[in-house]
Amino acid sequence: MRIVRALWGSTHPGPTLVVTVLALTLGIAVGLELWRLTLLALAVFAGQVSIGISNDALDAARDRAVGRTDKPLARGDVSLRAAWGAASVALLVALALSAPLGWRMLAAHALFLGSAWAYNAGLKSSALSIVPFIVSFGIFPSLATLSAPDPVFAPGWAWIAGAALGSAVHLTNVLPDLDDDARTGVRGLPHRLGARVSAVLAASAVLAGGIAVLLGTSGGDLATVSIVSWLFFAGVAVVAGWTIVRALVRPPARVLFRLVMVAALLLAAQLVASGAALAE
Repeated sequence: MRIVRALWGSTHPGPTLVVTVLALTLGIAVGLELWRLTLLALAVFAGQVSIGISNDALDAARDRAVGRTDKPLARGDVSLRAAWGAASVALLVALALSAPLGWRMLAAHALFLGSAWAYNAGLKSSALSIVPFIVSFGIFPSLATLSAPDPVFAPGWAWIAGAALGSAVHLTNVLPDLDDDARTGVRGLPHRLGARVSAVLAASAVLAGGIAVLLGTSGGDLATVSIVSWLFFAGVAVVAGWTIVRALVRPPARVLFRLVMVAALLLAAQLVASGAALAE
Protein backbone atom coordinates (compact mmCIF):
# COMPACT_ATOMS: atom_id res chain seq x y z
CA MET A 1 0.00 0.00 0.00
CA ARG A 2 2.92 2.36 0.65
CA ILE A 3 4.12 1.89 -2.92
CA VAL A 4 0.62 2.35 -4.32
CA ARG A 5 0.18 5.58 -2.33
CA ALA A 6 3.56 6.83 -3.53
CA LEU A 7 2.76 6.05 -7.15
CA TRP A 8 -0.65 7.72 -6.87
CA GLY A 9 1.00 10.78 -5.37
CA SER A 10 3.28 10.87 -8.42
CA THR A 11 0.42 10.99 -10.90
CA HIS A 12 -0.34 14.66 -10.17
CA PRO A 13 -3.73 13.54 -8.79
CA GLY A 14 -5.51 16.88 -9.12
CA PRO A 15 -4.89 17.45 -12.85
CA THR A 16 -5.32 13.74 -13.55
CA LEU A 17 -8.82 13.73 -12.05
CA VAL A 18 -9.79 17.07 -13.59
CA VAL A 19 -8.82 15.95 -17.11
CA THR A 20 -10.61 12.62 -16.61
CA VAL A 21 -13.79 14.32 -15.42
CA LEU A 22 -13.60 16.74 -18.36
CA ALA A 23 -13.37 13.80 -20.79
CA LEU A 24 -16.29 12.11 -19.02
CA THR A 25 -18.50 15.19 -19.17
CA LEU A 26 -17.67 15.82 -22.83
CA GLY A 27 -18.58 12.20 -23.53
CA ILE A 28 -21.92 12.69 -21.78
CA ALA A 29 -22.51 15.91 -23.70
CA VAL A 30 -22.05 14.20 -27.08
CA GLY A 31 -24.35 11.35 -26.04
CA LEU A 32 -21.99 8.38 -25.80
CA GLU A 33 -23.40 5.02 -24.78
CA LEU A 34 -22.48 3.85 -21.28
CA TRP A 35 -19.83 1.35 -22.38
CA ARG A 36 -18.19 3.87 -24.69
CA LEU A 37 -18.32 6.52 -21.99
CA THR A 38 -16.73 4.15 -19.48
CA LEU A 39 -13.91 3.18 -21.84
CA LEU A 40 -13.27 6.83 -22.71
CA ALA A 41 -13.00 7.85 -19.05
CA LEU A 42 -10.81 4.89 -18.09
CA ALA A 43 -8.55 5.36 -21.12
CA VAL A 44 -8.04 9.05 -20.37
CA PHE A 45 -7.46 8.30 -16.68
CA ALA A 46 -4.81 5.67 -17.46
CA GLY A 47 -3.15 8.04 -19.92
CA GLN A 48 -3.00 10.83 -17.36
CA VAL A 49 -1.50 8.42 -14.82
CA SER A 50 1.24 7.54 -17.31
CA ILE A 51 1.94 11.22 -18.02
CA GLY A 52 2.11 12.21 -14.36
CA ILE A 53 4.35 9.37 -13.20
CA SER A 54 6.73 9.67 -16.16
CA ASN A 55 7.03 13.39 -15.48
CA ASP A 56 8.01 12.86 -11.85
CA ALA A 57 10.35 10.00 -12.76
CA LEU A 58 12.22 12.21 -15.22
CA ASP A 59 12.27 15.09 -12.73
CA ALA A 60 13.26 13.05 -9.66
CA ALA A 61 16.89 14.22 -9.57
CA ARG A 62 15.92 17.86 -10.09
CA ASP A 63 13.21 17.63 -7.44
CA ARG A 64 15.72 16.25 -4.93
CA ALA A 65 18.15 19.05 -5.77
CA VAL A 66 15.59 21.73 -4.83
CA GLY A 67 14.18 19.87 -1.82
CA ARG A 68 10.75 18.99 -3.20
CA THR A 69 9.63 16.94 -0.18
CA ASP A 70 6.09 16.88 -1.59
CA LYS A 71 7.24 14.55 -4.37
CA PRO A 72 7.19 10.80 -3.46
CA LEU A 73 9.92 9.93 -5.94
CA ALA A 74 12.16 12.72 -4.69
CA ARG A 75 11.68 11.44 -1.13
CA GLY A 76 12.56 7.92 -2.21
CA ASP A 77 9.17 6.47 -1.23
CA VAL A 78 9.22 4.31 -4.35
CA SER A 79 12.01 3.31 -6.74
CA LEU A 80 12.44 4.82 -10.19
CA ARG A 81 12.26 1.30 -11.62
CA ALA A 82 8.81 0.79 -10.11
CA ALA A 83 7.73 4.23 -11.30
CA TRP A 84 8.81 3.57 -14.88
CA GLY A 85 7.10 0.18 -14.77
CA ALA A 86 3.85 1.75 -13.60
CA ALA A 87 4.04 4.56 -16.18
CA SER A 88 4.66 2.07 -19.00
CA VAL A 89 1.82 -0.22 -17.93
CA ALA A 90 -0.55 2.74 -17.62
CA LEU A 91 0.40 3.90 -21.12
CA LEU A 92 -0.30 0.46 -22.60
CA VAL A 93 -3.61 0.23 -20.72
CA ALA A 94 -4.64 3.67 -22.03
CA LEU A 95 -4.02 2.58 -25.62
CA ALA A 96 -5.64 -0.82 -25.10
CA LEU A 97 -8.80 0.79 -23.72
CA SER A 98 -8.89 3.25 -26.62
CA ALA A 99 -8.69 0.55 -29.29
CA PRO A 100 -12.30 -0.78 -28.93
CA LEU A 101 -13.53 2.78 -29.55
CA GLY A 102 -12.05 2.71 -33.06
CA TRP A 103 -8.75 3.31 -34.77
CA ARG A 104 -9.39 7.05 -35.07
CA MET A 105 -9.83 7.39 -31.32
CA LEU A 106 -6.76 5.22 -30.77
CA ALA A 107 -4.66 7.36 -33.11
CA ALA A 108 -5.91 10.61 -31.56
CA HIS A 109 -5.22 9.40 -28.03
CA ALA A 110 -1.79 8.13 -29.07
CA LEU A 111 -1.02 11.61 -30.45
CA PHE A 112 -2.29 13.21 -27.25
CA LEU A 113 -0.10 10.94 -25.10
CA GLY A 114 2.94 11.10 -27.36
CA SER A 115 2.85 14.88 -27.28
CA ALA A 116 2.61 14.90 -23.46
CA TRP A 117 5.45 12.40 -23.07
CA ALA A 118 7.58 14.49 -25.46
CA TYR A 119 7.07 17.45 -23.13
CA ASN A 120 8.20 15.38 -20.16
CA ALA A 121 11.19 14.00 -22.06
CA GLY A 122 12.75 17.36 -22.89
CA LEU A 123 10.52 19.88 -24.63
CA LYS A 124 9.68 21.35 -21.21
CA SER A 125 13.16 22.89 -21.18
CA SER A 126 12.92 24.51 -24.60
CA ALA A 127 11.26 27.54 -26.14
CA LEU A 128 8.80 25.08 -27.74
CA SER A 129 7.50 23.90 -24.38
CA ILE A 130 4.01 25.19 -25.15
CA VAL A 131 3.64 23.11 -28.33
CA PRO A 132 2.72 19.80 -26.61
CA PHE A 133 -0.04 21.57 -24.68
CA ILE A 134 -1.42 23.12 -27.86
CA VAL A 135 -1.35 19.74 -29.61
CA SER A 136 -2.69 17.59 -26.76
CA PHE A 137 -5.42 19.92 -25.56
CA GLY A 138 -6.30 20.93 -29.09
CA ILE A 139 -7.17 17.34 -29.98
CA PHE A 140 -8.69 16.60 -26.57
CA PRO A 141 -12.35 17.45 -27.44
CA SER A 142 -12.07 15.04 -30.37
CA LEU A 143 -11.43 12.12 -28.03
CA ALA A 144 -15.12 12.26 -27.13
CA THR A 145 -16.45 12.74 -30.66
CA LEU A 146 -14.15 10.04 -32.07
CA SER A 147 -15.47 7.60 -29.46
CA ALA A 148 -18.97 7.75 -30.97
CA PRO A 149 -20.39 5.03 -33.26
CA ASP A 150 -20.02 7.49 -36.16
CA PRO A 151 -16.64 9.03 -35.29
CA VAL A 152 -15.93 12.62 -36.34
CA PHE A 153 -13.33 15.15 -35.32
CA ALA A 154 -14.54 18.00 -33.17
CA PRO A 155 -15.16 21.25 -35.10
CA GLY A 156 -12.46 23.86 -35.45
CA TRP A 157 -13.78 26.09 -32.69
CA ALA A 158 -13.37 23.24 -30.19
CA TRP A 159 -9.75 22.73 -31.28
CA ILE A 160 -9.13 26.46 -30.72
CA ALA A 161 -10.78 26.36 -27.28
CA GLY A 162 -8.84 23.26 -26.29
CA ALA A 163 -5.54 24.69 -27.48
CA ALA A 164 -6.26 27.94 -25.64
CA LEU A 165 -7.01 26.00 -22.47
CA GLY A 166 -3.79 23.99 -22.81
CA SER A 167 -1.74 27.12 -23.45
CA ALA A 168 -3.15 28.79 -20.35
CA VAL A 169 -2.48 25.73 -18.22
CA HIS A 170 1.14 25.57 -19.36
CA LEU A 171 1.86 29.28 -19.07
CA THR A 172 0.63 29.39 -15.47
CA ASN A 173 1.29 25.87 -14.17
CA VAL A 174 5.00 26.57 -13.88
CA LEU A 175 4.66 30.01 -12.26
CA PRO A 176 4.96 28.73 -8.67
CA ASP A 177 8.13 26.80 -9.62
CA LEU A 178 10.02 29.39 -11.69
CA ASP A 179 12.81 29.86 -9.14
CA ASP A 180 13.28 26.13 -8.53
CA ASP A 181 13.27 25.45 -12.26
CA ALA A 182 15.89 28.13 -12.86
CA ARG A 183 18.20 26.44 -10.34
CA THR A 184 17.97 23.13 -12.18
CA GLY A 185 18.26 24.39 -15.75
CA VAL A 186 14.63 24.17 -16.87
CA ARG A 187 13.93 27.06 -19.24
CA GLY A 188 10.68 26.58 -21.08
CA LEU A 189 8.70 29.34 -22.77
CA PRO A 190 7.14 30.71 -19.53
CA HIS A 191 10.59 30.94 -17.94
CA ARG A 192 11.85 32.96 -20.90
CA LEU A 193 8.81 35.25 -20.93
CA GLY A 194 8.65 35.82 -17.19
CA ALA A 195 5.76 35.57 -14.76
CA ARG A 196 3.99 38.81 -15.74
CA VAL A 197 3.95 38.24 -19.50
CA SER A 198 3.05 34.56 -19.06
CA ALA A 199 0.08 35.42 -16.87
CA VAL A 200 -1.21 38.06 -19.32
CA LEU A 201 -0.86 35.69 -22.27
CA ALA A 202 -2.53 32.85 -20.35
CA ALA A 203 -5.52 34.98 -19.39
CA SER A 204 -5.79 36.30 -22.95
CA ALA A 205 -5.72 32.73 -24.30
CA VAL A 206 -8.57 31.69 -22.01
CA LEU A 207 -10.61 34.69 -23.10
CA ALA A 208 -9.95 33.88 -26.77
CA GLY A 209 -11.03 30.29 -26.13
CA GLY A 210 -14.29 31.47 -24.61
CA ILE A 211 -15.00 33.68 -27.61
CA ALA A 212 -14.26 30.77 -29.96
CA VAL A 213 -16.83 28.62 -28.16
CA LEU A 214 -19.46 31.37 -28.34
CA LEU A 215 -18.96 32.05 -32.04
CA GLY A 216 -18.45 28.43 -33.00
CA THR A 217 -21.52 26.99 -31.31
CA SER A 218 -23.78 29.78 -32.54
CA GLY A 219 -22.51 30.03 -36.10
CA GLY A 220 -22.03 33.73 -35.45
CA ASP A 221 -25.62 34.24 -34.30
CA LEU A 222 -25.06 35.05 -30.63
CA ALA A 223 -28.80 35.19 -29.99
CA THR A 224 -28.86 31.39 -30.17
CA VAL A 225 -26.26 30.93 -27.39
CA SER A 226 -27.72 29.32 -24.28
CA ILE A 227 -27.96 31.24 -21.02
CA VAL A 228 -25.68 28.70 -19.33
CA SER A 229 -22.97 29.18 -21.94
CA TRP A 230 -23.28 32.97 -21.60
CA LEU A 231 -22.93 32.70 -17.82
CA PHE A 232 -19.77 30.62 -18.08
CA PHE A 233 -18.35 33.00 -20.67
CA ALA A 234 -19.13 35.96 -18.44
CA GLY A 235 -17.19 34.25 -15.67
CA VAL A 236 -14.28 33.63 -18.03
CA ALA A 237 -14.28 37.25 -19.18
CA VAL A 238 -14.42 38.71 -15.66
CA VAL A 239 -11.71 36.49 -14.18
CA ALA A 240 -9.44 36.72 -17.23
CA GLY A 241 -9.85 40.49 -17.37
CA TRP A 242 -9.08 40.87 -13.68
CA THR A 243 -6.00 38.67 -14.10
CA ILE A 244 -4.66 40.84 -16.91
CA VAL A 245 -5.21 44.03 -14.91
CA ARG A 246 -3.67 42.47 -11.78
CA ALA A 247 -0.62 41.28 -13.71
CA LEU A 248 -0.05 44.69 -15.31
CA VAL A 249 -0.43 46.92 -12.28
CA ARG A 250 1.03 44.84 -9.45
CA PRO A 251 4.11 42.63 -9.00
CA PRO A 252 3.66 39.00 -10.10
CA ALA A 253 2.35 36.76 -7.30
CA ARG A 254 0.97 33.26 -6.84
CA VAL A 255 -2.56 34.68 -6.99
CA LEU A 256 -2.13 35.02 -10.76
CA PHE A 257 -1.76 31.26 -11.01
CA ARG A 258 -4.98 30.73 -9.05
CA LEU A 259 -6.91 33.31 -11.08
CA VAL A 260 -5.92 31.80 -14.43
CA MET A 261 -6.77 28.31 -13.18
CA VAL A 262 -10.24 29.56 -12.19
CA ALA A 263 -10.68 31.12 -15.64
CA ALA A 264 -9.47 27.90 -17.28
CA LEU A 265 -11.96 25.80 -15.31
CA LEU A 266 -14.76 28.17 -16.34
CA LEU A 267 -13.69 27.78 -19.97
CA ALA A 268 -13.75 24.00 -19.57
CA ALA A 269 -17.26 24.27 -18.12
CA GLN A 270 -18.34 26.49 -21.03
CA LEU A 271 -16.96 23.91 -23.46
CA VAL A 272 -18.88 21.13 -21.71
CA ALA A 273 -22.07 23.20 -21.65
CA SER A 274 -21.75 23.55 -25.42
CA GLY A 275 -20.81 19.90 -25.85
CA ALA A 276 -23.87 18.92 -27.87
CA ALA A 277 -22.55 21.13 -30.69
CA LEU A 278 -19.33 19.10 -30.83
CA ALA A 279 -20.96 16.27 -32.72
CA GLU A 280 -22.87 18.45 -35.17
